[in-house]
Amino acid sequence: MTLRHLLSAAVLLLAAGSVGAQGFVFRDMQGQSQRLSDYRGKWVLVNFWATWCPPCLEEIPDLIALHEAHKNADLVVIGVALDSDKDSVVEFVAKKHVSYPIVYGDYTMASQVGEVEALPTSFLYDPAGKLVSYQEGVVTRASVESYIKSKNKK
Repeated sequence: MTLRHLLSAAVLLLAAGSVGAQGFVFRDMQGQSQRLSDYRGKWVLVNFWATWCPPCLEEIPDLIALHEAHKNADLVVIGVALDSDKDSVVEFVAKKHVSYPIVYGDYTMASQVGEVEALPTSFLYDPAGKLVSYQEGVVTRASVESYIKSKNKK
């Protein structure tokens, strides 16, 4: 089994209890505020990525599919691009038809959510706004949906 398959099959690493929920406020590339508090009642996946990061680019189609499947129901994806060139992010997002909100950010902004030591890094908040999981590396639609399903059964 390849590392990619292991990552795809892996459930997000649980960090519940060790990290409290922090509210974040970002401004996306359309000028809209993206606040954790605005999404109460939904799961929120905050994904830190960059256009120069191959694993980040690998997971974007799954993140688009995840967002499209759930945005009107129970989950939203917010991408935070940690690139040095905003124009490259704008061009990439348009070319790849990224449908979820994209924030042009930096590591200081990332600290509102948590420490980002590698890309991609994703943080998952439950519908109450509590940070419940964290993962460095690629996440997939299937792994996020499986994690949420396991938590909804409890």
